[in-house]
Amino acid sequence: MNLPNSLTLIRIFLVPLLVVVLLTKPQEGLVFGLPTHLTGAAIFAVASLTDWLDGYIARRRKQVTALGQMMDPVADKLLTTAAFIALVQMDATRAWMVAIIIGREFAVTALRGIAYAKGMVIASSPLGKLKMVFQVAAILLLILGHETYDPLFMLGQVAMWLVLVTSIVSAWDYYRNFTRAMSRHQ
Repeated sequence: MNLPNSLTLIRIFLVPLLVVVLLTKPQEGLVFGLPTHLTGAAIFAVASLTDWLDGYIARRRKQVTALGQMMDPVADKLLTTAAFIALVQMDATRAWMVAIIIGREFAVTALRGIAYAKGMVIASSPLGKLKMVFQVAAILLLILGHETYDPLFMLGQVAMWLVLVTSIVSAWDYYRNFTRAMSRHQ
């Protein structure tokens, strides 16, 4: 197992830890000596950093593998889905928004899976990457600001709307690319 794939596995293993930290309220309000929201934000930030780092290292060292190409998007979806569901449970964001965002993830994954089964690759789009940046920002801001409803929380709410819009627009873009690829393939 190479370093990029190991980083992806670390991201996957951080998911349950993130959920436990966000949804368990210890009596002292501290986890690892830090307030729970700071610990949760730190775990999410480290996990998100591994997403960027594994791709960077894989490309730079020419260690791109089929396993990594399959695991990386799964790890991303596990991380963001778990964080969004925890944020709904914490009353930090709206369930309907999260349902649309997660639904988009399943739909795009299905399209890419169908294309892959037919020997085609639908690459990540710039819109999809922008959506991921907005997701990371929204999740971090909502984790950090949900207890105090300070400006971070308000910025997190704005970022959620950006996630929603980019999710819908990028889903349409993936669908359009999928239909084009399918028509060329036939």
